[in-house]
Amino acid sequence: MEPIAPELLTALASGTAGAAGQQMWTALRDLVRRRTDVEPNGMGELTALAAAVGSAERAALAERLAQVLAERAGRDSVFADALRAWRQDARDVVRTGSGDVHNEVSGGRQQTVIQARDVHGGINLGNHGG
Repeated sequence: MEPIAPELLTALASGTAGAAGQQMWTALRDLVRRRTDVEPNGMGELTALAAAVGSAERAALAERLAQVLAERAGRDSVFADALRAWRQDARDVVRTGSGDVHNEVSGGRQQTVIQARDVHGGINLGNHGG
């Protein structure tokens, strides 16, 4: 199974994905809590990531959690299927990695500036004619 991106786990754990991200984090916690004889099961790593405050610490913890989840999925096919479905839903909520937008506006007088990344639908600026 393809490992879960640590950046995705970090975004969800840090709360930067808003309410939908919080729901995905809760769903992952519930998935990890399911009874299993497989050790490590990921609960300790999940809890540590949620409690971490430093970005360097969070990155290492997210990487460890991703590794443990992949190991558990390799030993538990039911968990692997559920984790695969969770990951797809989480990717829809949090977009990380390629596709980031970095805009810089400087100098002069700008009339209209729009900064966006994922736009679903049109953007209507109205009538700016003279």
